[in-house]
Order: sequence, then C-alpha cells, then structure tokens
Amino acid sequence: MSPITMGRAKVKGVGAAELGNRTTALSLALFSGADELDSTAVEQARRVLDHAQERSAIAGDHTVVALAGATGSGKSSLFNALVGEQVAAIGARRPTTAKPTAAVWGESDASELLDWLRVDARHQVGPTSDGDGEIAGTLTDKLNGLVLLDLPDFDSRELSHRREAERILELVDMFVWVTDPQKYADARLHDEFVALMAHHDAVTLAVLNQTDRLDVAAVKVLKNDFAKLLGADGIRGASVLATSAVSGTGVPELLGRLANVVAGKAASRQRLNADIVAAARRLRHGVADAEVAVDRLDRGALDASLARAAGVPIVLDAVARDYRREAFAHTGFLFARWTRGFAADPLRRLRLDRTGGRPPIRVEIDGADVRAVLGRSSIPAPSASAVSAVDLATRSFVRQASDGLPVKWAQAVEAAVDQGEGALSDGLDQAMVGTSLRARRPIWWFVVNVIQWALGITAALGLLWLAALWVAGLAQIPTPETPSLGILPAPLVMLVGGVLVGLLLGVVSRWWARIGARRRTAMIGKRLTEAVANVADERIIVPVDEVLDRHRETRQHLDRAAG
Repeated sequence: MSPITMGRAKVKGVGAAELGNRTTALSLALFSGADELDSTAVEQARRVLDHAQERSAIAGDHTVVALAGATGSGKSSLFNALVGEQVAAIGARRPTTAKPTAAVWGESDASELLDWLRVDARHQVGPTSDGDGEIAGTLTDKLNGLVLLDLPDFDSRELSHRREAERILELVDMFVWVTDPQKYADARLHDEFVALMAHHDAVTLAVLNQTDRLDVAAVKVLKNDFAKLLGADGIRGASVLATSAVSGTGVPELLGRLANVVAGKAASRQRLNADIVAAARRLRHGVADAEVAVDRLDRGALDASLARAAGVPIVLDAVARDYRREAFAHTGFLFARWTRGFAADPLRRLRLDRTGGRPPIRVEIDGADVRAVLGRSSIPAPSASAVSAVDLATRSFVRQASDGLPVKWAQAVEAAVDQGEGALSDGLDQAMVGTSLRARRPIWWFVVNVIQWALGITAALGLLWLAALWVAGLAQIPTPETPSLGILPAPLVMLVGGVLVGLLLGVVSRWWARIGARRRTAMIGKRLTEAVANVADERIIVPVDEVLDRHRETRQHLDRAAG
C-alpha cells in the first residue's frame, strides 16, 4: 500500500480492523462518561462517530479530495486543469463558486457518496488524449475512484458559502489547501482551518497556485515560507507544491500525488482515524490519568460518625440493660423476680424488640423481618454535633476519593453520595431495625434458674412446714417430733437457708450478668457496626466507586481510541 504523503512525510496506513476498534472505543467512552465530559467535545465526537458510520456504510471504493481555499486563489481554475475540461465556473466576479462541484474518475457509481455529501453538480471524467493541460490515458486509469470537489471559498463574504465549505470539509477524505502568493500567509487560512485540522496531516496537501505570476526565485522563497507557516500550524514534514492553472506547471505532479492517494485506498480510513483520534484527545483532557482505589481509603472516621449518628451507643446501652434485665428474670431470687415488671423494657422502648410493642404478626418470619415490617425505630434523633460529624466525614471521604479528578468528575462523585435529605438517616435507622439484637440464652441462666427454683421451693416448703406446726400448736394437735439440724429445726433451716442462699446466688448472678452484658454488647456491637458499614457501602462507598469505575472505563476507552 502506498503511503499517503504531504511532501516527503509518510504516514503508516490504518487498517479497517484498527479503525473499527478505535470507533468502538470512542463510542464506549461516550456511553460511560459523556455527562462528565466537555459538552462541546462530546457533541463533536458524536458527529465524528456518525460520519464514520455513514461513510463506512457507503458502497464503493472512492477517495474524496476537496480543493479548499480563499477567494481568488484559483481553485476552480486548478480544478478545471486537473479535470481537463471547463467544468467549474470561472469569472472575475467574487465569489464565483457558490456550490461544490464534483468530478468523478472511473466507471464506479459515486451517486450514493455524492448524495451523502449533498453535492448536486457532478461531472464524469473520461479518458482523454495528450494535449496541453490534459491527462494521459495511463494516469487517468490510476485516478479511477477519485472524487474531486471544488468547494466554495471558506472566506467568502456570503455566510452560506462559508458554511457549505466548512460542512464539506468535515466529510471529505483528503484536503488540498489551495492558496496564492497574495494570501498564502492569511491568518484565517492558518488559524481557522489548517491549524485546527493539523491532526489530518496524513491526508493533507498544500498547493501554492498562480505561480506563473512569479519568477523561479520568488516561487522558491514563497514555497519555503509557506512550508514554515504550515510547520508552525502543526503539519509535520510540510512541503508545498507550486502550480499554475494557466501554464500547467505542477498540475501533472499534483495529479500524480492524487493518483498515489487513490492507489493507496486508505485516505478515507486515514481521515476517519484522524477524526477519531482528535476527538478522543479532546475528550481525554476531561479525565485524569488515574483514579483513587476506594477500598484503600481510610473509612474509620466515616464508619464511626455514622455509628454515632445511627444511635449505636444508645442501642448498645439498651442491649446491656436488656441482658441484665433478662438475666435477673432467669437467675434472680425467685420471690424477687416480680419486681422486674416495674422496669421498662429498654429494647421495646426503642421499638427494637421482636414485636416493637405491637401484637405479634401471625406470619412465619424472624424477628429481624418483623422489625423491618414495622418501620422506623424510636431511637432518639442524632444530635447536631453527630450530624455535623457525619457531614464532615462524608465530605472528607468524597474529597479523598475524587482527589486529582477534573471538576465535573469530582462533582459527579459528590452527587452520587447526595441522595436527598433524610436518605442516609433512614438507611441507618433501617439498619438498626433490621439487625438482630438477641442471642442464644446462656447455659448458666438455665442452671442457676433450676437452682433458684429448688431453693425457692425449699424455702416455701419450710415456710409451709413452720406454718403447719404453728397451726397445730394453736389447735393443740399432737404432731410427730420435728427433725432438727443441730439446735435448729429443719423447717427453719429450709426457710432461712433457701432465702439466704437464693439471695446470695442472685447477687452473684447479677455480678456475673454484668460480665455477660459486656460480652453481649461486644457481640451485638459487631453486628451493628457491620450493619452501619453496609449502609456506608450502599449509600456512599458503592456510588462513589461506580463513578470512579466509569471514569476508569472512560479513560481506558479514550486511550484506546487515541492510540
């Protein structure tokens, strides 16, 4: 494949597979990150993708070359010289060219392509014989598939002419910038066209026309000066071809360059590839070179502030009191357990017990599901300082996660966390409601309970025995001799021993219950901490990570698209 050249510069051809991969990568980059990228660059990239899809879908193997230049540069005259016929209108009145004119070499039908370009004026170029300014038959064969366009002046005083030229320049496969000795250094040519399209250097030719007005030395000077200006515009290895439509100078050489381009059959891919690369590079300024790994960020302050705002300390205090209360109900002195009813259920007050103070729900679900059905808890609202601590910790975490990101991406990270007033507090409350605060009853409760019942029954039997003896004594009913332990009667020993040992065991059990309450609090604390961490994951970590994942995907796709 012949390389497409501008002067002596050579550019490696782009394969269809590579172009397809870059097109797909750019499309995926827009899908993942369009909202956070520059809107103007996104719109340009979408137009590039549309053009690439439409151009690739057009049948035929044509190469579209546009002659573009300023008013009076001799584009139309050069166009006619290249075609070998008076196809484009030429006149002294300016501007002369209002609509683009197409010349098509070869028998392949270019109607679909020209319809897409919206070019109505069309001329089919056939073989010609040798003559002044005419094309030899051999060169004509090499030009088969060339579609040459004569564009309106890009500096025309008619706005519609300028717009038409700019529209066509976005679609063609190759540019030929035509200028003349008077306007080759024109700022509009260089600043608004050549410099902006410098990334298309692989599909660009520069022509200094109307050189018949100059001597050889002047032409050489102007060519070198024009080449320097093109280099300053970003055109790599720029060189200039001198032509004259009047004398025919440089026309055969220009046709030879165009024949090489047509033979290479890569101009359209080169143009589309350059457009895609340029669009990707413009968008690439809107993403950073790396992202923060969220799982490596310190989230201790965030989890701690959320736990405080969720009321975890309050819940754990209620869990400890509930444990001691339940321990007393199972291990306390049997005849003192009735006093338990005077103390309010600490978990029920917070609506964190199994039924939330309501009648049991007659469905087979566990306690956590019941609490979730009942809705919110009655945990006191977090204090202003707790709310402030959550806000501060969240902002700090978001700031760390978005470190180094462009503004729009940083705003996206912040917006992902901001789910509306009350959303986070509701999530924390549901975490408290949905976490099981119960655990299997300790074995020692059962053992001590059995002992307490035995002591209580013993004391009760001793009391009844003493009562029976007292009644029998009043009624002077003879009774068998009462057994004794030393000097104390057995009923008295049973009563006093049962009460004293029961009370002592209750005191010991209360002391042991405090230790058990601390263990239960630690266990439930882990559950609540995990529940709060899950809320943090759901409401903060995961949304932030999703934005960073989109940023990573966008960056990787843009890098692939830009090569």
